Amino acid sequence: MPDLSVTIGSLILKNPVLAAAGTIGYGVEFAEAVTLCELGGLITKTLTQRPREGNLPPRLAETPSGMLNAVGLQNIGLEAFLSEKLPALRDVGTPIIVSLLAESPEELADMVGAVDHAEGAAAIELNLSCPNIKHGSGLGASPEPRTENRSRFVSLVAHEPQAVERMVAASRRATRKPLIAKLSPDVTDLIPVAQAAERAGADAVALSNTYVGMSLDPETRRSRLGAMTGGLSGPAIRPLAVYRVWYTAQTLRVPVIGLGGILRAEDALEFLLAGASVVAVGTAHFADPRAAVKVVRGLERYCARHQLNALRELRGQAQPSAGHGP
Repeated sequence: MPDLSVTIGSLILKNPVLAAAGTIGYGVEFAEAVTLCELGGLITKTLTQRPREGNLPPRLAETPSGMLNAVGLQNIGLEAFLSEKLPALRDVGTPIIVSLLAESPEELADMVGAVDHAEGAAAIELNLSCPNIKHGSGLGASPEPRTENRSRFVSLVAHEPQAVERMVAASRRATRKPLIAKLSPDVTDLIPVAQAAERAGADAVALSNTYVGMSLDPETRRSRLGAMTGGLSGPAIRPLAVYRVWYTAQTLRVPVIGLGGILRAEDALEFLLAGASVVAVGTAHFADPRAAVKVVRGLERYCARHQLNALRELRGQAQPSAGHGP
């Protein structure tokens, strides 16, 4: 069998395929339908300090080759997760990466510290880029002027390198576990943001979260979501996401986790060729709960077909077209 293993800080993954946050619940919901031990790891639904109800329905809207979601981080809160969900995940046979979001560096450090002491948590994802939160909860970013026409503007930590650096640095002081900084694609230049995360102590950066988008019903003249905007995911964003991985990975020393519209092994291979070390499968789980496992199997077949001893040999090997074809 080819070697698919990869490392994120001190964490060793048997293969580079993760289940992305928010697409398999807390993990326990999928345990009966999917052999979770076949995955490189799973990222839990993002947790906040206190329980959160999320946005009003409808929360999902189908788009051409994609999906808008405006769930709004509904979750049971960190304390309930650590006492009720995490114990059930300790025996699934794959690393559990706990995703966290907080409103300040101090709150995030407290949450990271709690996870640091929890048995069964292998690493921590810092969600610095969820687009489904109201204006004003920019979690350390400078707030934009609020006007009538921009009352739904979302300001995120991941919009500002300084805010990212503060949040990651506070988290780094609270744990020795591997830290993943999940960033937003909705910035002018990802490199300063990703470098700020690396400089502050992130062991990897995830590129990237969903793109802010809208879908409107001309008949009702209303949004198709309970919120005005949502996060766009799915195959429609994959070329954009692959480019951002390629553009950013060349400037970083830490691993890049690539995500955005991965349905098959071929899609994952695009991210690896662009410079990602790890990939995460998300929206595909809504159509097929075994999507991530199928990606793993496809990567194994690819390595066998191309006689690769280790999948890491592909990392960053993308080249321009040879000039053939139309």
